[in-house]
Amino acid sequence: MKRHLNSLLSYSLVLTLWCFSLSSQASEMVDGLMDDDWGIAFGFRNATIPFRSETNTVADVMPLLYYRGDRVYLDGLEAGYKIWKEDDFDISVMGRYRFFDIPSEYQNQIRGDGIDYGVRSQWRFKPNYSFNTELLSDDSGNFHGNLGLTWQKHYNRWYLAPYATAHLKSSEYNTRYYGLELFKTQADVDLKAGIDMRYHVWRDFYLVGRLGGTYYGKEVQNVDIIDKDFQFESFLGISFFNQQYQTTEGDWPKGYLRVSHAWATPSNLGDIIHFKAEKDEYNNQLSSVFYGHLLSETLLGFPIDVYLTPGLAYHHSSEVQDPILEYVIAFKAYYTFTWPIRWRFGVAEGLSYVTNITYIEEVDLAEEGKGYNPSKLLNYLDFSLDVNLGDLFKKPEMEKMWLGYNIHHRSGIFENSSLFGRIKGGSNYQGIHFQWHW
Repeated sequence: MKRHLNSLLSYSLVLTLWCFSLSSQASEMVDGLMDDDWGIAFGFRNATIPFRSETNTVADVMPLLYYRGDRVYLDGLEAGYKIWKEDDFDISVMGRYRFFDIPSEYQNQIRGDGIDYGVRSQWRFKPNYSFNTELLSDDSGNFHGNLGLTWQKHYNRWYLAPYATAHLKSSEYNTRYYGLELFKTQADVDLKAGIDMRYHVWRDFYLVGRLGGTYYGKEVQNVDIIDKDFQFESFLGISFFNQQYQTTEGDWPKGYLRVSHAWATPSNLGDIIHFKAEKDEYNNQLSSVFYGHLLSETLLGFPIDVYLTPGLAYHHSSEVQDPILEYVIAFKAYYTFTWPIRWRFGVAEGLSYVTNITYIEEVDLAEEGKGYNPSKLLNYLDFSLDVNLGDLFKKPEMEKMWLGYNIHHRSGIFENSSLFGRIKGGSNYQGIHFQWHW
């Protein structure tokens, strides 16, 4: 219960900070992103397993979100809010996903990964150099911290950011994550080093990667179930990064509000797209509201609008479930076309967290027949098709209003990610929505 409450509070805090601060802009360069820039990446993370096992490595499919505002930032699987900000120094409250690298077949039953939250300071003591300090805790109060040095360099198409970090761990932290509560372990220090890389391929399209390693402290090395002194980690993926806020002059809308109501279906995405969706026998429903913050009018040089869109969904009570809240953060891209009036197709990618597992997901996991433990955090997709009401009713005063159909989708990416509990399955809802731009 404590772990679930802390996770819920962490996600609620982050989403609240995003909603208050998305429209802020400034001019500093941090971690390769200018303020109000954004990016999204997909790739494969591979890490060696430090524990004694027949399997040496574990791999994950990872979606990563990036956004740099004046106060709020997203950096892959980290999110934060700058409570103190100067030209060369800032202090942030932040949360970061922590991996727990064990053989993939055990990750659904043993949930050692989670969210660490705490305070971070960054001192930019020279151009392109920064010194970072962090004090973090997991949801059980196991403390650890980081002292790190980062250097960044842009060279032609390359962005390079080498780093070196001392990871200070408490006795409780080591006992939990390396002794597995079976072996009492004292505090020590790990040494980490590596490099983050980005290669500009074409327009907004990049290749991204990371190579890094951790040399474990003596206390961890002496734990009986640990058989490696060094852990290697790599990431390779593709990404889209936008280099500037690309709004045009005039009264182009800078944001939107979307209100939707949707009905659950036990059918998968393929059946829904082919108009073969079945009705949920218990008529489970959700209502949602999403805020959209315009980031760009172009993607890869095409007229595609991109928004950062946090949202809140309320899963209504039914005879098989109590009310449930769902928190979403995503990027959504829209393409507008005329046929013979304006239509718009949208696709969103992001993360979704529910306060309790919905009935429709429990049934879906049970049908998979593998005894999955469900995951509250899953990958989020949204597909939509809208019609412009101003064109439809020939009312110019309604040109910023859209009516549409949407698919609200959560899934675990086919057992390929420990981030989502290494599960196969999820849920789908079909909805109608009204969207107003300004």
